[in-house]
Parts: sequence; C-alpha cells; structure tokens
Amino acid sequence: MNFLEEDIQSGMVAIVGPPNAGKSTLMNHLLGQKISIVSQKPQTTRNRILGVVNGDKYQIVFLDTPGLHKARQPLNREMVRIAMDSLNEVDAILYMIDVSLPLPPKVEKEKQQEFVEQMKGVVAPVILILNKVDLLEKEKLLPMMQRYHDLYPFHGVLPLSALTGEGTEPVVEELLILLPKGPRYFPEDIPTDASERFLVAEIVREKLFILTGQEIPYSSAVTIESFKEDKKKQMTTIHATIVLERKSQKGIVIGKGGKKLKSIGIAARKDIEKLLGQKVLLKLWVKVRKNWATDEQFLKELGF
Repeated sequence: MNFLEEDIQSGMVAIVGPPNAGKSTLMNHLLGQKISIVSQKPQTTRNRILGVVNGDKYQIVFLDTPGLHKARQPLNREMVRIAMDSLNEVDAILYMIDVSLPLPPKVEKEKQQEFVEQMKGVVAPVILILNKVDLLEKEKLLPMMQRYHDLYPFHGVLPLSALTGEGTEPVVEELLILLPKGPRYFPEDIPTDASERFLVAEIVREKLFILTGQEIPYSSAVTIESFKEDKKKQMTTIHATIVLERKSQKGIVIGKGGKKLKSIGIAARKDIEKLLGQKVLLKLWVKVRKNWATDEQFLKELGF
C-alpha cells in the first residue's frame, strides 16, 4: 500500500494529562508494542514520544507527552512546555486522568480548574479518557462522567483500563470521527520516528525508575556514548552513561559490589534485544554532573 494515498483518514492526536495517568500505557496498548517507557512513578515520560497506529483506511499518529504539572525546575518547565505545545499541533486531543484514587471534593475541583486553564485557547476537539475504571466502584462512574461532561464541551467521555485494554477499542472509533482525510504521515512499517539510540536511552532510564529509590530516577539522565552494530556477529555493542546530580547518588546506583548497576544493565539489555532483534552487549557507566537538571546546555544535548 502506498503511504501517500489520499483516501484514508489520517491525523495527529496528543495524549495529555497529569503525571502517572497512564498515557504511555495507553499508547503502547494502541500500538500493540512498547514504544514509551512506563513505571509506577509519576513523570516517567520526559520527551514527546511519537507512535503510529495503522489500519486499512486510517493512520493515527499519537503523541505521548510529559505529564502536566506545576513546574519549577528548567527540566520540568521544558516537560510541561513540550506537552502544552502539542495541543496546538494536532487534530484531536485525548485528555487522560486516573480515576482509581478518589480525590476530596476540594482537590477534585482544583484539578478541574487546572484542566480548564490548560484548555484555554485549544481549538482541537478533546476526548476525556477516564483511566483505571477497573479499580473504581461502578456506582461512582456515571456521576463522575457527568461532572466532567458538565465541565467542558468534550467530544466524548470514555472510561477504560489502559493496562488491561478494556474499553480501548472505542478510542480509535471516536478518533476516526474527528480525523481529516489525507495521506499517511509515515510508511506502515514505521511505528515511531524516534531513533534507536533514543529508545535505548529511554529503556535504561526506565530501569532506573523501576529499580532505584524515589530520589534517583528524577536526578538521573542517560546518554548514549557509542552504538555499534556488527552485522557478521549479529550483535550491537552499546556504551551508555547514567548521569547523576550528586556524588552520594553514585554509590546507590552502582550498589555493593556493582550489583545494582548490573541488575539495571541486565534488565535493560533484555528489552533492548527485543527492540533491536539481536544480541546486545550493553556497557553502563555512571558519572556525576552537578545540577544537570538546571544546565540548559546539557538539557539541549538531551533533546529539550
């Protein structure tokens, strides 16, 4: 099929919402493969990740964005800017919230007001996604849907579970009502525009989120120093550096006898091999770059 054909529905859709709402999990489920990294900690996603879903008569380009929150540090401000900029570049928006943890009325009202502020000036139609409804008492779902329906002129309000996939099919159905006709943005065999180097760095960072304590993930970044493929041996050798803000964090990441760093490397290597479809030799290094999260030059190097 020629990806430049004109008789399909084709468009871009931003997935936005607060941190830890399940945005990356939803995009991975819709793609049928893992592109965005996920963890149970908030603000796992830092960059905008693009994922492409193809059907016989449509192509939907999803933009998984960093969580919307009140940001203070330059890194966090850039994350929020990336997410907000996406709202003006797309044909439709999925605004996603986690409904599994009921909020006190005052807090819920504050969150709703934040949403109204975020949507000011937005032209694209918005579908509200109520995620983790499998963890919500059923009698609370309809009143919650009504409260949000009264809040904003949503195109639709869809309850689902991004983790189990329950209720995700109507997402594509609703989006196809909104998307214009036009050519495919990407060939059908390209699931993302992200480079392999970027995805590898993200996989290593994901393992830091999963395998280290509360402080380390937010104080760490990952850079790829070298990426060499040996076609004869069908092996890729990757050197990656974990960058930390303080010396005290280095010992935590390396662990006693190097055990923590080894476990991070083993977990990352398995996922990288799935991504690349071949054996991987992954070498991890740890270095300290004081206050890197406020270093605008380094943030540019990371793609912000």
